[in-house]
Amino acid sequence: MLQSYDHALRLHADPSRVVVRPFHLAWQASGLDQSRSERLVAEVLEMEDRQAAKQLTAVLKDFEPRHWQTRRVFMSRFEEIDAQLDRPLGDIGDTKRQLIGAYFCHEYSYAAAAIMNPSVVPHYDQTGMPDGSTRFIMSLRTVGEGHISSVAFREGIATDRGKLKLAPEPPFATAADTATGEEEIPEGPVTVIRHRDSTLSGTVLFPITAAQKNGLEDLRLVQFTHEDGSTEWLGTYTAYSGREIQSELLRTRDWRHFDLVPIEGAASRNKGIALFPRKIGEHYMAIGRQDGENLFLLKSDSIERWDGGDKILEPKYPWEFVQIGNCGSPIELDEGWLLLTHGVGAMRKYSIGAVLLDKEDPSRVIARASEPVLAAVKEDREGYVPNVVYTCGAMRLGDLLFLPYGIADSSVAFAFVPISEMLKQLK
Repeated sequence: MLQSYDHALRLHADPSRVVVRPFHLAWQASGLDQSRSERLVAEVLEMEDRQAAKQLTAVLKDFEPRHWQTRRVFMSRFEEIDAQLDRPLGDIGDTKRQLIGAYFCHEYSYAAAAIMNPSVVPHYDQTGMPDGSTRFIMSLRTVGEGHISSVAFREGIATDRGKLKLAPEPPFATAADTATGEEEIPEGPVTVIRHRDSTLSGTVLFPITAAQKNGLEDLRLVQFTHEDGSTEWLGTYTAYSGREIQSELLRTRDWRHFDLVPIEGAASRNKGIALFPRKIGEHYMAIGRQDGENLFLLKSDSIERWDGGDKILEPKYPWEFVQIGNCGSPIELDEGWLLLTHGVGAMRKYSIGAVLLDKEDPSRVIARASEPVLAAVKEDREGYVPNVVYTCGAMRLGDLLFLPYGIADSSVAFAFVPISEMLKQLK
């Protein structure tokens, strides 16, 4: 196994990280119409002012110390509800406005069960960064009640000397949300918006559509450069409905508005699509696992549609006999495209490997690792899913590969791997 420089920092599941989420009444069951929301609003309006004030005081006593700008969140939520009613409520007083907002919110511990499978890209703001230092954005798969997966973010700085510092996590987190009506479960493409006062490190993306109901899983981020030179951050992830999976695409240019777009085409029915960071020739390209066992090179004229694919890698070594897959987007080097892979061996042990693909023709495999770059050892074997190390994307820093990775589907660790040494081990 390749020598890496492991950082002492570890991130763990934390049930104290709670967020106020919109509580969409009609999303909780089928066959409901707007009358349920109207009835709830009417119940509050019928309260005497003294009773409403008493109820709001009780709610604030319970939740205001646990959340950021609780009153403002309740007021904003009221405004969303008011806009959906047949007739706006007008001036009913701030107490009843906030109380109505509270009835349409709920608290959720988004990382109570697990935190895992990170991906990392350069931050959109590199202001003030000295040579050798890069500000980054890391996505994390967090798992809470009901084993529902969401996407959280952390910002930080890493250097080409193997130094790492995460920005302080804000004491309160907020959920990005869509402006979709209360009585309609959104379908198809949706846009979610980070709250205007929330930092990115305090923002969580939750399932919105029916296809995503049971989770947004394993976001693979990439900083994509378009042909006109503009930059967009893209991420592929698995939407899980509880019965079916669907590959979807996250798109953002400002890290405040996030488009969540279902991917079309036959490849969308499989997990683990990872995009190249630019077009190659006339085509968008991606790596995917079309058959659950091997790796394929996908080509497309549209970044939102993926079909077919040519098989380029099969399991070859004992540590990957069960299956192989990608561990994030290919990283461009002078020598070619460095693709991190994962292999599954005996006892369902997951390890991370590496492959070098030709720069002009990524269907041509130049070399691959015969031994894992990283595997679960000692205490890293223990957790929610034992014997697993896994990443959804690394980032180049000079001659180092900055590699955050999940441990046993329970925590996140960080390694810095010398790229030159890695290349020497590829055959």
